[in-house]
Amino acid sequence: MARHRKPGRPKGSTNKKIAHAENSFSANIDPIVRNQIIAVLLFVLAFILLVSSFGLGGPMGIILDKYFRLALGWTIFILPFILAGIAYSLFNPDDYEITGATLTGLTMAVVSFSGIFHIFVRMANSEALALAGNNGGMIGYYIQKLLLMVFNSPVSFVLLLAIAIIGMLLATNTPITSAFTFWKKTDGEKVEPKNDIKIHETAPAPKTNLADFKKAQASQHSEQPVMSNIDTSGWKLPPLNLFEEMTTRADSGNVRENAAMIQKTLSNFGIEVSMSDVNVGPTVTQYTLKPNDGVKLEKITSLDKNLALSLAAHPIRIEAPIPGKSLVGVEMPNKTAQIVRMRNILASQTFKDRKSKLSVVLGLDVAGHPQIADITKMPHLLIAGSTGSGKSVCINALLLSLIYQNTPQEMKLILVDPKRVELSLYNGIGHLLTPVIVEPDKTVSALKWAVAEMERRYHVLSTAGKRNITEYNAAKGKDKEAMPFIVIVIDELADLMAVSANEVEGLICRLAQMARAVGMHLVVATQRPSVDVITGLIKANIPTRVAFSVASNTDSRTILDQSGAEKLLGMGDMLFLSAELSKPRRIQGAYVSEQEVKEVTEFIKTQAEPDYNEEILAQNAKAGHQGDMADIDDDLFYDAADCVIRAGKASASLLQRRLRIGYARAARLLDILEDRGVVGPQDGARPRDVLVDDISDLTGEGDGGDF
Repeated sequence: MARHRKPGRPKGSTNKKIAHAENSFSANIDPIVRNQIIAVLLFVLAFILLVSSFGLGGPMGIILDKYFRLALGWTIFILPFILAGIAYSLFNPDDYEITGATLTGLTMAVVSFSGIFHIFVRMANSEALALAGNNGGMIGYYIQKLLLMVFNSPVSFVLLLAIAIIGMLLATNTPITSAFTFWKKTDGEKVEPKNDIKIHETAPAPKTNLADFKKAQASQHSEQPVMSNIDTSGWKLPPLNLFEEMTTRADSGNVRENAAMIQKTLSNFGIEVSMSDVNVGPTVTQYTLKPNDGVKLEKITSLDKNLALSLAAHPIRIEAPIPGKSLVGVEMPNKTAQIVRMRNILASQTFKDRKSKLSVVLGLDVAGHPQIADITKMPHLLIAGSTGSGKSVCINALLLSLIYQNTPQEMKLILVDPKRVELSLYNGIGHLLTPVIVEPDKTVSALKWAVAEMERRYHVLSTAGKRNITEYNAAKGKDKEAMPFIVIVIDELADLMAVSANEVEGLICRLAQMARAVGMHLVVATQRPSVDVITGLIKANIPTRVAFSVASNTDSRTILDQSGAEKLLGMGDMLFLSAELSKPRRIQGAYVSEQEVKEVTEFIKTQAEPDYNEEILAQNAKAGHQGDMADIDDDLFYDAADCVIRAGKASASLLQRRLRIGYARAARLLDILEDRGVVGPQDGARPRDVLVDDISDLTGEGDGGDF
């Protein structure tokens, strides 16, 4: 209803405020609510038209019936059912979609029916019948008049019928052949499941409206599991709206036909089964079945390639049996996968019911249920898979999960990224104990510090008479220093093992064996799942593993001690194995975009500067300096450096005279000095410039010191 301005009220800001309020009101209406309002009105209109066609609609109904009959004729009896169908579709947007093509198709069908009802009427009586609201009404009359100028009545009828069929195809977006989906031409018999199956689809992505978001943001701190009495006041955790919502939906194809084909294929090999529930997940659809008594499971698992051929889908993974059920699962890739987003899992009840603030988001399982894992129970994690399978995205999801729940006072991070590009966005956040480490020698130094810190913490716990970090922090007062959890993430283990395999393996195993009680946890990832990288000692001490897609059965056994990972689909499709699970659980990992990582880290960086650990920085600096000089294979390097620094110039002839060496060695020493930044580049026949003032700048331990 329009608003009326009272006399004397000036135009201006007041009207603008009113208009703004009205716009805000309409903008805050949920699209689902708006569609349902339209659906209710369409249902009412359909009912009025239906009863009015029998003279039961009252005065207004008689008027509506008169004009609709005048326009459409007998098509008015079809119109209420079309309107009711549109209304029903609006009430069920997940199953039916109303588009422009839908409305165009319905319009074509209605107009065509009006023409069909009028096409065989004699032209002498045609207009009179239309004005009386009979046959096709005025629309039918004009269609007849137009078509009979070109065709005769039978041809016009066929043409109108074809237009009506095309309109219905547009409206339903369903091919005619779908009516014969369960019929096979080869056998001439209907192929369908012999058992009633229940289809469980992944729940549609929940819409987060403004009220829900504000409520979630207000209660974010109160919902955090209590692990200690560390003072976290003044720190804001990242809000949920920094993460993107799930908008896509999985397409599993014709589920009943696939179930029937599985049953028939197994029957062809003499295996009779009863089909059970079907779980439509984000990446794969799991068809469950129960074999008849006496059927060996090995016979079913050996038919994975035959099922892949029958279903025209690859790869097929068979889980026999499904843990906790007396059923076998056949997992078939979806035609279109659903992109799982982290925000939907963070907002789920599963995540809200977590017991630890070190719980991390994994993704959705084959039934579409949110999956999280507690690092304190792992207590360490090994991630492996081929290039591009989803390891780095998984690490980002893990890190954002931890940052979303913990302040820098509660948790610290040591990040190792030999590839130099994956974890650089986290540089500068307050949770880091040291800048992201990209050099292998500095990683070894950081691991040595971690072992020393672990031993120090055990001494503190022993002195306080506490068994673990949780008891210690719970007993400490706010005026005393508490222990934060420390999570060490190594994005590529292979690079470290190539540099110093024995030392790295020993440090990782020592931490994995003892660090749990003092709140230190390892997350190790590699794209080379070979036995020289994932050694037996490392596997024995890290029981929790995530396997992404790998190239061979051998790689899968290296990671999981069993096959299965070679049949994964990539793009975040994983098998998760922990000490609490008897068999690996298939999960579609949550996708985290680079933009999400940037927004969350920028939110963190605005609150505080990182407080790096000075001891780690000092050790890393020393390790870096040693690494720079470690590859110098000439024992005269420091003598040569001291010689050119004292002389203030550098040339091969100078080194030949002072060090009593040949020209070849002197020229090579000059090249090494240039590589290390001691002397400048060659400038014709002139001596090179010396860029270092004192030999101690190279040794770091005083003039002429033995490095």
